[in-house]
Amino acid sequence: MAELLKTEHLVKTYEKNARPALNDVTLAIPEGRIVGLLGPNGSGKTTLIKLINGLLTPTSGSVTINGYAPGPETKAVVSYLPDRFCLPQDKTIEELINYYFDFYADFDTERANDMLSRLQIDPHSRVKTLSKGTQEKLQLVLVMSRRARLYILDEPIAGVDPAARDYILKTIISNYQEDASILLSTHLISDVEPILDDVIFIRNGRLVLCSSVEELREEQGKSLDTYFREVFAC
Repeated sequence: MAELLKTEHLVKTYEKNARPALNDVTLAIPEGRIVGLLGPNGSGKTTLIKLINGLLTPTSGSVTINGYAPGPETKAVVSYLPDRFCLPQDKTIEELINYYFDFYADFDTERANDMLSRLQIDPHSRVKTLSKGTQEKLQLVLVMSRRARLYILDEPIAGVDPAARDYILKTIISNYQEDASILLSTHLISDVEPILDDVIFIRNGRLVLCSSVEELREEQGKSLDTYFREVFAC
């Protein structure tokens, strides 16, 4: 399988002489995989995600996506869901769909409208009239409606009710191509474990583990959720 995302000796330090937020992280994600990025708060997950998206600049080391450093070439193939809601409140959903269609060459309007219909979200509603959970569903719909090569999802199910999680996870796995991959950061490990192909553990800015979930379960004889709790026990 071709490597889609690659980091080499990646380091990010926010202040001189401070402990690095990321320290010598080298990993590779091939195409066609759903990968869980897991670790406790402050482990460096969001820093890694921001570096991949070009929102931060590495202190040293490198990031490449599809062979390119973060920039216009990678933004055209990466669809990013941040951990905070960032859509304008005064727009209607229909206006946002039209905006995404104009801005992203790979945006699929039919796919977006189908997901909105399944979630019973009225496209004529203004964002500010939606509940917090529905706003987060909307943001995920827009992200997953792109036909991207790499989807980066930072806590995609943290703010939604348990009843909606199954649909959202099904939406994630059914709306990306075979040559695309998903990097998914979450604390709700038991919810996402059934859909993960691979897992990355990160702690204090360092890579702890990078493994196939199936191999990990066979080697450890326990679920990913249980193993995670043991590795990161206080």
